[in-house]
Amino acid sequence: MILNKNGFLIFNRILFMYITQGRQGRLGMWKYLPIPIVFLMIMGLNYLLIQLLGIDVTELMRKEILAKGKTRVFAENMIPFVILLGGLFFWVRYVHQQSLLSLTTSRKKVDWSRVLFIFTLMSLFIIISTYAAYLVKPEIYEVNFEPTSFIILACVSLVLIPIQTSFEEYLFRGYLMQGLGLAFRNKWLPLILTSVLFGVMHAANPEVEKIGAILMVYYIGTGLFLGIITLMDEGLELALGFHAANNLITVLLVTADWTALQTDSIFIDVSEPSAGFDILLPVLIVFPIFLFILSKKYKWTGWKDKLMGAIAPKEDR
Repeated sequence: MILNKNGFLIFNRILFMYITQGRQGRLGMWKYLPIPIVFLMIMGLNYLLIQLLGIDVTELMRKEILAKGKTRVFAENMIPFVILLGGLFFWVRYVHQQSLLSLTTSRKKVDWSRVLFIFTLMSLFIIISTYAAYLVKPEIYEVNFEPTSFIILACVSLVLIPIQTSFEEYLFRGYLMQGLGLAFRNKWLPLILTSVLFGVMHAANPEVEKIGAILMVYYIGTGLFLGIITLMDEGLELALGFHAANNLITVLLVTADWTALQTDSIFIDVSEPSAGFDILLPVLIVFPIFLFILSKKYKWTGWKDKLMGAIAPKEDR
């Protein structure tokens, strides 16, 4: 136990540190291995098959969409995440015997106001930036709005997108962050590893093939941003809200025929994909601005300790 003149406060902060929440369950580092290994093997096998068999993912998706329609293909791609999220929750609850609350936050209950705040902030950013781009270069957008198709898409997306994004956040910023933190007894290595793994997970996306490996900078940078706000805020609420807004508003507002998520969105981006500065813009400018806003709103302090500090073994607590 570490004390200062207000000893109880420091003890309380350390005891309920988010990255050590896994200690509330039954430990055994082997228990952390099956879920990420199986998931990453599936992702890796998918990528290898695409490369070895020379599969044109964009053409394959085009044929699927012609046969089934965009919304059905979109739903079929999202439904496996329902099983994955359910499986992860089952594993944590009954194998680790850890509460889902401790996997979500260090607070006494989930702070939904945090989820709503960053969801709103990110949604407004996507809508305003997309509208501004449309005003500047209307020729790169095709208006695709069809009320019936859009309403069906919205209903499907509102149910499935939060499940898909929640699985990724609970796996990378929750389960793996806590497990790696307890294994390595520090915070910086879990932050880096989960960010890289998050990027690797997207390597088989068709947009990576179209734009190039530089897009991995965006994916890894996004993972790093989400990891930072999770550690600084001592919970997943902000990461859950951000990721849900990013994917949900995007699939409803604007998609392209060369992306992983193709939907009956309001706009279709018909521009030729290229590796421009806009790929690095979020990582270099937007995410730092978001960090500034969040740090001021939630009065974050102790950046070095929360992001780089060591984690003492359980017996020292």
